[in-house]
Amino acid sequence: MTDAEDRKPLSDEARMAFTPPAGVEVGDSESETTSEFALPVGLDVPQPPSAEPEGSAFSLPRSYSARETPAFTPPTGIPAVSLTKDAPWQDRMRTMLRMSVTERPALEPVQRTEEGGPAVPRVLDLTLRIGELLLAGGEGAEDVEAAMFAVCRSYGLDRCEPNVTFTLLSISYQPSLVDDPVSASRTVRRRGTDYTRLAAVFQLVDDLSDPETHISLEEAYRRLAEIRRNRHPYPTWVLTAASGLLAGAASVLVGGDVIVFVAAALGAMLGDRLAWLCAGRGLPEFYQFTVAAMPPAAIGVALTVAHVDVAASAVITGGLFALLPGRALVAGVQDGLTGFYITAAARLLEVLYFFVGIVVGVLVVLYFGVQLGAQLNPEAALGSNEQPLVQTAASMLLSLTFAVLLQQERSTVLAVTLNGGVAWVVYGAMHYAGDLSPVASTAVAAGLVGLFGQLMSRYRYASALPYTTAAIGPLLPGSATYFGLLAIAQNDVDGGLGSLTKAAALAMAIAIGVNLGSEVSRLFLRGAGRGRKAAKRTRGF
Repeated sequence: MTDAEDRKPLSDEARMAFTPPAGVEVGDSESETTSEFALPVGLDVPQPPSAEPEGSAFSLPRSYSARETPAFTPPTGIPAVSLTKDAPWQDRMRTMLRMSVTERPALEPVQRTEEGGPAVPRVLDLTLRIGELLLAGGEGAEDVEAAMFAVCRSYGLDRCEPNVTFTLLSISYQPSLVDDPVSASRTVRRRGTDYTRLAAVFQLVDDLSDPETHISLEEAYRRLAEIRRNRHPYPTWVLTAASGLLAGAASVLVGGDVIVFVAAALGAMLGDRLAWLCAGRGLPEFYQFTVAAMPPAAIGVALTVAHVDVAASAVITGGLFALLPGRALVAGVQDGLTGFYITAAARLLEVLYFFVGIVVGVLVVLYFGVQLGAQLNPEAALGSNEQPLVQTAASMLLSLTFAVLLQQERSTVLAVTLNGGVAWVVYGAMHYAGDLSPVASTAVAAGLVGLFGQLMSRYRYASALPYTTAAIGPLLPGSATYFGLLAIAQNDVDGGLGSLTKAAALAMAIAIGVNLGSEVSRLFLRGAGRGRKAAKRTRGF
């Protein structure tokens, strides 16, 4: 080869980057590793075990040791959480709701009237409709969730999570861990007080939860439609008369006579009619309470201005008893004690608005009465400890009329009347005879109301509200509320705030006592408190 041929340009293949330079010997192997991750020659690296990498979901953690850590399933097995079969469905469902999902017991025998079970969306819709009626009727959030959970489990949907707030119901169902959840929700826009309807809904849930009763979805929808169409058990004129008798009985509790009884009854009935008129015009409940509080106060002031020798303060106090929102107060405190803080805050805010409406209505009348020279003496209404038999009869009449206003079943009126009478006897024995604090006496009497109400509801497998709400009527702080408003109207702001604070303390004592009595009954009755691991103290975390 000549020099000219050596100077000729090389081909593209000859100038490749992987072409070994001149003078470098190439091994006999066909391929050679040139990656920068290749290990140097002579370096011995131990090979990893053939097990799955540590990042796998099925691999054991680094800190796991078979000698120190027990097996995932102990040799004796995992103890199953058993629920008493003869316990009411409320207790069984509440027990499971207070447990974590992984600790809930297996699904009970379910109703399967269709091949493969009913359609999931229809079951969820039926569950939401039942929960809507319960929540609109004043039932506590935990009891509403228990009822919704019972309906789902009765149709074979065990992986359900109901959620209840003050105006929104939602529920989600996940068929398995790998399937997408199905969710549905419903808004509660209208509320009404009808404990007869509430009892019918509880009976429907009880029938659905009974494994020996087979109710199809169509039958459940039909019964639910009948419950919604049912008329109230008492006509309007009976409700108006009941509000008047309630106010008259309350005026007797604070020392009124026959004239005071009649005056308080007339004022309450007039206020009830005005409230119905405002409701028919679409005014909010705040203004309804404001208007309803004015006639009793106006009659009391008129009697004082006319120099009629009666306890006018008792007339006004009796009218306030018919307006105090005891039902919403008990439900709000119960939701707070059971952990439903959003719903509890909303209920208590509703109570506050109603109370402010009552304050505005009474204060307006009292202010003009003071300007006209009315001499309202609060001490004239204090004489309830002089006639215990009359006071006991008045307390029972108050509970009876309160039950009628709540649209209770006729079969429950007698029981709640006796419950209210017992509550007043206990309160009078502790406060007047024993000279104990009115707050402590009220709490103990309310606790007995909750205990007896829970026992009676268990006997009938129904809601406890019809047996407790009306029975706390004689314990409501009507006199303390009126004295506070009167002091403010007479420019004694400090004294008025003190009386209103006492009224708030009495109201909280009633609500906490009722809830505590209910919890005590569940704690000591057979099978009521089993499996309630979630109720243990958590210290806030």
